[in-house]
Amino acid sequence: MKALHVISGGAAQGLVAQLSDSFSAAHGLKPDGTFGAVGLMKDKLLAGAPCDVIILTAALIAELEQQGHVQPGSARPLGVVRTGVAVKAGEPMPDVATPDALKALLRSAKGIYFPDPVKATAGIHFMKVLKALGVDQELAERLRPFPNGATAMREMAAAPGTGLVGCTQVTEILYTPGVTLVGVLPPEFELATVYTAAVCSRAANPAAAQALVELLSAPANARQRLAGGFEER
Repeated sequence: MKALHVISGGAAQGLVAQLSDSFSAAHGLKPDGTFGAVGLMKDKLLAGAPCDVIILTAALIAELEQQGHVQPGSARPLGVVRTGVAVKAGEPMPDVATPDALKALLRSAKGIYFPDPVKATAGIHFMKVLKALGVDQELAERLRPFPNGATAMREMAAAPGTGLVGCTQVTEILYTPGVTLVGVLPPEFELATVYTAAVCSRAANPAAAQALVELLSAPANARQRLAGGFEER
């Protein structure tokens, strides 16, 4: 079966996986996704990687459309993704509702897993949270950054021992076996990002690409989006 190339922020990996089989059955093409930090995915697109569908933050999609990399009018919002805190599955659920509670949890952690602090939306934000809490230097040796949130959560799930904490987008936590979503960041540190799917201007099969965008964003699939961590705007 021929591939329909998808370049996407890691937040949408679970949603694309859930709907891949139904799309393939209807269109005879298999979504072939590359997922990672949104900054890296933007770089990959601009470097010329094959792309039919691009899924990034709404701001980046708008920028790419202005630059001619996205077909005008093809973009559809998928929903709002918040940034959350995770622990390994089966461990006690700590309090993260306030800055003080979050600070106490992070200071007690044996390792802190999160996405790229330079290229990943959640990673960039998490470093700002650590600095705002005044613990970025104190916890430096316990920080465990990875290229994207999905990898960070997989590595945390596989790591030996207890007392580990993760922070990335809710979608990547929910999609990863072996970790549990504790809750979103406290309101003072909330990061809510709108993700959007669109057709790449150099799509080999633009009609099929638009069909995938419509499937991912369809009202009929709102339940799948919500279960995967995409909230309605």
